[in-house]
Amino acid sequence: MANIWLPPVEYIATLPRATAYACLYFTDTAGRPFQLRATYRTELWQWPGGNMDPGETPWETAVRECREETGLTFAGEPRLLGTHFVTDRGEEWPANHIGFVFDGGELTDEQIAAVVLDPEEHSEYSVRTLEEWEREMDPAEFSRLAGVDRARRTGVPVYLETGA
Repeated sequence: MANIWLPPVEYIATLPRATAYACLYFTDTAGRPFQLRATYRTELWQWPGGNMDPGETPWETAVRECREETGLTFAGEPRLLGTHFVTDRGEEWPANHIGFVFDGGELTDEQIAAVVLDPEEHSEYSVRTLEEWEREMDPAEFSRLAGVDRARRTGVPVYLETGA
């Protein structure tokens, strides 16, 4: 393609579409991952989080979604554990989807007991060892969990891709 200058609005229209989500990854004080069961796909376990609203940063999204989905108000600082890129899935989700996974730290037993789920989004929460999660989850979903958990333990952020 020739080097033709386009006004920003026109140039942006030529670029791939993408949406974004952000979430917080928590463990209990024993290092066991905390996850929520989605109501729209009962086999899906996920972290407190969701899609970004207009004008929101990924960090603001993660904190807001955590509060909405669990009742927990997170007051920590942003520490990115990883990014997740999901390719355009056609009619199912006609855009790339980019995720930001932040470290939520450790939840005490009291904090876990105080979780109040939004019943329209999640039916239950659970804390399990990685070995227990591996038996429960789809292999691709577990791979994402294991990668983020490794990033938390090593301090080295992870980049993950999920293809069509």
